[in-house]
Amino acid sequence: MRCGFLFLILILVFSCKTPKDVAYFQNSENLEKISSTSSFTSVFKVDDIVSILVSAADMDAARPFNLMGGSSPNLSLGENGGGGNSGGSGESTYLIDGEGDIEFPVLGKLKIAGLTRIQVKEMIKEKLKIYINDPIVSVRLKNFKVTVIGEVKTPGSYTIPNERLTIIEALGLAGDMTIKGKRKDVIVIRENEGENTYHHVDLTSKSVFESPVYYLAQNDVVYIEPNNSKVRESKAGGNTLSVIISIVGVLLSIVTLVIR
Repeated sequence: MRCGFLFLILILVFSCKTPKDVAYFQNSENLEKISSTSSFTSVFKVDDIVSILVSAADMDAARPFNLMGGSSPNLSLGENGGGGNSGGSGESTYLIDGEGDIEFPVLGKLKIAGLTRIQVKEMIKEKLKIYINDPIVSVRLKNFKVTVIGEVKTPGSYTIPNERLTIIEALGLAGDMTIKGKRKDVIVIRENEGENTYHHVDLTSKSVFESPVYYLAQNDVVYIEPNNSKVRESKAGGNTLSVIISIVGVLLSIVTLVIR
């Protein structure tokens, strides 16, 4: 009988995950003093949707540079490459075409792929100075999206209203990692000029704050790989009942031998 209980205890011990396997930011003494050393500034890419609003003290002078004069009440997304649509409060949206350009009212074709929001803003302001006194230009990326898949509670694609999102915040949007996700090897897939790069992040270490993908870029994919426990479960076909029956059978055999 003692052997049976010992066997059962060993099963329970080896089937449990230790805190070291699941805790984030381990060995992080003085964590409150750690700041991220990585920096990230989003740049516009092909197929991005960008909103641009031009205003000035003289709104009549600014109106030709806003699609439809800013009269449309609803924001809509540009459907044709480089083209745009009018949105509320004079906001116009433009889809960056395959050449990295948008077709801007009066100014014509502007190449903005590869530029930051600030760079686009300053470029348009400079071009507008011959038409408008002291133009005010507002530029925003409208489709900043990341995808979180794998061992998280709610995998999916998430669109956020700003251009700055950390990998930790992305996991929060997805309901956090499940107990069966690999915390020491989170994969971030980033597309750059037509090529995918793969970055590996250890969320159990404070070094995550220094990772080049701590701040995510638009269209990044965060993949949480299943740990060994999940893989073994999948190989077993998920048939938990058969596993339990096998364990009970072994225990009964041990008990029988002890009694004899």
